[in-house]
Amino acid sequence: MAEIPTTDTSHYQRRRARELADAEFREEYERARVEIAQVDTIMRQLDARREASGMSKADLARLIGKNPSTVRRLFTAEVNPELKTIVAMASVLGARIEIVGEPSANTDSSTSRSVA
Repeated sequence: MAEIPTTDTSHYQRRRARELADAEFREEYERARVEIAQVDTIMRQLDARREASGMSKADLARLIGKNPSTVRRLFTAEVNPELKTIVAMASVLGARIEIVGEPSANTDSSTSRSVA
């Protein structure tokens, strides 16, 4: 069996380390990372609801008035979907999107809820 070649990522790792050493870059990088993670979480939850309902991506697209390729891309690519599209999909799938504050020392964590 042939060995799978590995990619040398040392240049990338050194460059990223230099960039993250800059406090302003690191702050922006972390902010973007959190935003991307939140969008990914919402899209995974919507896709799970879609699958559980037995609905195809094309069916969902038709119900929200979008092109099926657009909806497929929303679930498979790193994109930043419009809030209006997310809300439309959630509505069709029997869910709603909520804004929930992060628990803090001054907030009872039992009052926080996840996005449905």
